[in-house]
Amino acid sequence: MEIEVLEGVFDANEMIAGENRAMLDEAGVFMVNLMASPGAGKTSVITRTLQGMAGSLACAVVEGDVAGKVDAERIAKLGIPAIQINTGGSCHLEARQVNGALARLDLASLDLVIIENVGNLVCPAEFKLGEDLKVMILSVAEGDDKPLKYPLMFSESDVLIVNKIDLTPYTDFDMKALKGTVFKMNPGAVTFELSCRTGEGVDKWNEWLKKRAARD
Repeated sequence: MEIEVLEGVFDANEMIAGENRAMLDEAGVFMVNLMASPGAGKTSVITRTLQGMAGSLACAVVEGDVAGKVDAERIAKLGIPAIQINTGGSCHLEARQVNGALARLDLASLDLVIIENVGNLVCPAEFKLGEDLKVMILSVAEGDDKPLKYPLMFSESDVLIVNKIDLTPYTDFDMKALKGTVFKMNPGAVTFELSCRTGEGVDKWNEWLKKRAARD
């Protein structure tokens, strides 16, 4: 019975994710589902990305948190439309919640929507939202062994951003070992190394995302 209930939840989510995808396709909008553990730097990466898109792509952000609206307020101060979703305890966003957020945005005026999913390395990878890209952020401070502990997230993500590389000299983080593990799990994953604090590697990520959004 429990398996049947879970299958029903996933089926319903997939259906609404498809509706989201159709809505975005009609408006010509590219959507990124950004996932990471708490403290990995999701909002900082989003801020750097928005700065890089200024003048080229019109953006909006959907913020997912268990509670609060600090991140959405931070994004709004940049002059970017930001919709806050509070899950009230749930560890991930679902397609129906994103559907409601998209309905509140003027999609016809946008090129790119970035979703900041709830900070978690398990559940967000299981729920499709209608995104074009699943992007995962791993901070150097978390260690290079995370793919072995959370294989689904690394297997499902199209892009892996390794953030806070400026901290590498102060840790035993092994970039080569990380990439070797990830490649075995997900040979098609694209990786970027960057530091939101110093700006290193940010331009490379932004230029790649611009091209993907324009091509798709």
